[in-house]
Amino acid sequence: MPDSSFLETYPLYRKMKVDVPSTVDKLSKPPISMYCAKCAQIRTFVMTNEFFDGFGYSNYPSKGQTVKATYLCTYCQSFQIDFFIRLFDDSKSMCKAGQFPPWTLVGDENINGMLGAHKDYLNKGLICESQSYGVAAFAYYRRIVEEIIDALIVDIGELMSPEESARYNEALEAVKATRVTAEKIDLVKDMLPAILRPDNMNPLSLLHGVLSEGLHADSDERCLELAVEVREILTFLAAQVAASKIASRNFNVRMRSLLDKREKSITTPTDQRPQLG
Repeated sequence: MPDSSFLETYPLYRKMKVDVPSTVDKLSKPPISMYCAKCAQIRTFVMTNEFFDGFGYSNYPSKGQTVKATYLCTYCQSFQIDFFIRLFDDSKSMCKAGQFPPWTLVGDENINGMLGAHKDYLNKGLICESQSYGVAAFAYYRRIVEEIIDALIVDIGELMSPEESARYNEALEAVKATRVTAEKIDLVKDMLPAILRPDNMNPLSLLHGVLSEGLHADSDERCLELAVEVREILTFLAAQVAASKIASRNFNVRMRSLLDKREKSITTPTDQRPQLG
């Protein structure tokens, strides 16, 4: 430890339970995949310094220390990210005590397009998430779901087969009759097409369950976990729905083009067709 997921996605100050090596030279230096501001895309980064730099000798005791990890983009060789990692006295946990540039998540274009005027909620939620403000982050993500669920449910309906559409359209009428987000999801969650159910897991069912748990009795830590789940489910649904709609649209265009060409070939007199050879 630390591992790549800890460096890539863990927010500041949130403890990760892990067996910390007894000396700093035994800490791992995994490559990570993060956003490079210079390349403007996700790149691989590698660590360029040593955890024991500044301690005087390599096998310095790790207990209670704060170490620095500098990561460099392997593509542009210029953009770097600095992490400051606190190793707690119990040797059973660590946290990110600092990061520069600040922790960020690159917004998914599909979900940003779906959010429209509500995308500021996503940015605010990400900021709260990065600072381990779980209740606040979950509140923003829950509000996003509440405000976009109608459009998302309609988009999902466009992916249905003709046989599935009749039943789904009946559910849509019931959706229009309620203003409760959890009830809207409950009405359609079991009708998702297979493309939206990887390994037969239903993201809308999970979203329904998470939102139903509420905010009032949960700790900041628990709400942070829920916030991450809500954000990732939304991102998956938006990406899958958008990709499926584009693929369907392209398929229809190609089919129409092929049919038009075939029709022209059939109606063109033999002696006017291009001769081969």
